[in-house]
Amino acid sequence: MKPFLDHLNFQRITRIGIICGIVLAAAGMISCRKDDPAPATSNTEATQPAVAVVKVSRRPMARDLTISSELVPFQEIDVFAKESGFVKQLYVDYGTHVKKGQLMAVLEIPELQALLQEDQASIKSYSDQVLNAQHELNRIEAQHKVLHLEYERLNSVAVSKPGLVAQQEVDDAQGKDLAAEAQVESAKSRLQVAQSQLAMAQAKLAHDQALYAYSKITAPFTGVITQRYANLGTLMQAGTNSSTQAMPLVKLAQQDLFRLTIPVPESYVRYIKVGDPVNVRVPSLDRDFPGNVARFSYDVNDSTRTMHTEVDVPNPGGVLMPGLYAEATLALDRRGDALALPLQAINQSSDKASIWVVDRDDRIHPRLVQLGIQTENYAEVLSGVREGDQVVISDRSGLRDGESVHPKVAEAAVYQGQS
Repeated sequence: MKPFLDHLNFQRITRIGIICGIVLAAAGMISCRKDDPAPATSNTEATQPAVAVVKVSRRPMARDLTISSELVPFQEIDVFAKESGFVKQLYVDYGTHVKKGQLMAVLEIPELQALLQEDQASIKSYSDQVLNAQHELNRIEAQHKVLHLEYERLNSVAVSKPGLVAQQEVDDAQGKDLAAEAQVESAKSRLQVAQSQLAMAQAKLAHDQALYAYSKITAPFTGVITQRYANLGTLMQAGTNSSTQAMPLVKLAQQDLFRLTIPVPESYVRYIKVGDPVNVRVPSLDRDFPGNVARFSYDVNDSTRTMHTEVDVPNPGGVLMPGLYAEATLALDRRGDALALPLQAINQSSDKASIWVVDRDDRIHPRLVQLGIQTENYAEVLSGVREGDQVVISDRSGLRDGESVHPKVAEAAVYQGQS
């Protein structure tokens, strides 16, 4: 009986195991069916490329032109002596700052000093002659007055009472009157000659004094002495004498204002205007200075195809020095609110420019654009896009028109120019 019961229990256990196996297998199949969609979705995402995009936005734009040149003083001259003479006193040296009209040197000119003494003596002599001529004229006029009254009385009696006065007496009185009148005119003429000679002597004195004034050499404008050529006792030749090799006293340079001469290329000439602001950077000082376009030649050089343009750079602090190299940046064209794109989003092919735009369905399409102002990082877009459009800035070599992509907003790379 016992073997029969054991065999019956074994069959029950086997049936329960088979049933459990079938249940577990069914549960596994159901679980696998529920998880099937997830792997399929993951494979689809993997086939869509991710692209970096930026949105088209508005920003201020300016096209600049940077040209290097050398700073030179606004005025720089060699100061010569007007008259030859020896340097008697010298008040300036290298680096001396002088004001306009300040005395820099005094020359000793003995010849002019002697001429001044001679002129003064001549003036005294002619003054005496004028005084004597005036007295002589007064005396002769007095005599003429007496003779003229005598003639008028005799003539009046002869007319009113004929025969009372002999005609001979009337004629003699008239002759004396006319002779005295002629003497008056002669005395006036001598007085005028003396006065003219006095005026000439005074003019000669003024001329010689003006020449002697050049013995004091003064600064024609405010500046600094950059060279000194003479010492005490040096014979200075007159700078007006072309037959001699005249040596200047000093070199004077204006330091409160500098010129920066820049050759503007022909293609940018139309943008240059007097008064335009210019940023002047001096690399050796690591500083920027404000300037402005002060003047230009209004013509293009035939050989260089550039226009001579000068920028005035104020130097109130005295930091700038002649000979320093500077970089002048001119703003040629400005837009206050331009539609702009990073340069890395633009494809250039010959004379055409294109971009890749991501539409609302995350599909990409190539599009031609027209460009305006370009800077080192951005370009103005005149047509082809609208504000807010998403434009691809990452690698575009493998993209196809209409392809579905995953756009990711990124920051455009910015090029930092040398400071």
